[in-house]
Amino acid sequence: MIILNTSAVAQEVKIIPREYIADFSLSLRDDSTNVLQTYEITNALTVGNYLVFSNIFNLVANHFYDITLQTAYSFWNTNFKLWQNETTLWNVDDADDMIIYKDRIFCTDQDVTDNKMYDINKDQYNNYNGYDNTYIVR
Repeated sequence: MIILNTSAVAQEVKIIPREYIADFSLSLRDDSTNVLQTYEITNALTVGNYLVFSNIFNLVANHFYDITLQTAYSFWNTNFKLWQNETTLWNVDDADDMIIYKDRIFCTDQDVTDNKMYDINKDQYNNYNGYDNTYIVR
């Protein structure tokens, strides 16, 4: 699970996809409202075994999102790749998208870095320490 916040600045996402490419589309579906948002990513870099990219996301706090990264087979570069592998397939133009990654995102404004745990009841309850648990015996 990826944890992001509601910040209006670009947030970095680090994933291990099925295929390492620089340009793809990212779809976010809000689990609460079923609203789909699509972003075009063009700045992805391969760093070791990770695909790293950054983007500004429009997220709501305490919501879960389904994330899907996909690339379209209908682009010429993919057809050229197919043509290099098998010359009889050079004119294939498939409308299906290739999904390279699926995951979930949780959006929170709590600080969960450095092994800090998420607290679902943060700032909702006050501890009362005025009673000292003494009693009178007669």
